[in-house]
Amino acid sequence: MDHDDRQIGRILSRRQLLKLLGAAGASLLVGCGPAISGSSPSTTAGGQASTSGTTSTPMLNAEAQTAVATASNPVIATATSADATTTAVANASALPACVVRPAVTEGPYYVDEELKRSDIRSDPGTGAVKDGVLLALTFNVSKVSGSGCVPYPGAIVDIWHCDASGVYSDVTDRSFNTKGQKFLRGLQVTDGKGLATFTTIYPGWYAGRAIHIHFKIRSQSSSNQSAVFTSQLFFDDAFSDQVLTLAPYASKGRRDTLNSNDGIYKEQLLLTPKKTNKGYAATFDIGIQTA
Repeated sequence: MDHDDRQIGRILSRRQLLKLLGAAGASLLVGCGPAISGSSPSTTAGGQASTSGTTSTPMLNAEAQTAVATASNPVIATATSADATTTAVANASALPACVVRPAVTEGPYYVDEELKRSDIRSDPGTGAVKDGVLLALTFNVSKVSGSGCVPYPGAIVDIWHCDASGVYSDVTDRSFNTKGQKFLRGLQVTDGKGLATFTTIYPGWYAGRAIHIHFKIRSQSSSNQSAVFTSQLFFDDAFSDQVLTLAPYASKGRRDTLNSNDGIYKEQLLLTPKKTNKGYAATFDIGIQTA
């Protein structure tokens, strides 16, 4: 079964990000801090959740991706061209959590369900809702270029993942056939603040893969060229172990693959959910390199 595991686009390194932003990189990155306030934690490169009101912000571009954390107290309100780069390196925590450069393809480049909805738990055909631990997942999308970092409104964010039993919708596999069903799939368009929020469940697992959520972020230009970044989000193994003791996950038994054994896993793509009164919430800050 093809789960679209291939990453499209790449994650920028810290050095590439500083080069992109130039001498004033550190001060420009201060503007990448999201305007999110609430219970959703930010995800850092080390997988730690920030409890401050600001979260880290990754970026997409037509070629690359970078992952670094945003500090709760970013420095450098002003900086001269002589010392800005030095300060940026010294204060690596002021960088966004994940900056990417998408691949550029001629549209149409992706055949999806075109299922625009925020709550993806149900199959729209039957109304049946997938059982599992509630997860509120927010994408905070920014545009990053040499001139600065701003929210990215109008970006299309697709997500899809398996259910608590490790089953995907709308596919045929040796052990199941879910063609025509569309549970745990959907898309949102980012709002004026670059935000897109989904209501879903904590994913289950299947053989050979760590627990993950697929996502795709894309934009369509007037020239019909699509900037696309496709990748996956992961969860801390110890945290997943706790969730998997609960119903309906526990009945599947012990999983066979941890993050460390998954060839696709990247630390920059690690989510750190925070407990809410209904389940968990997590925010993924991603910056898209646009120039």
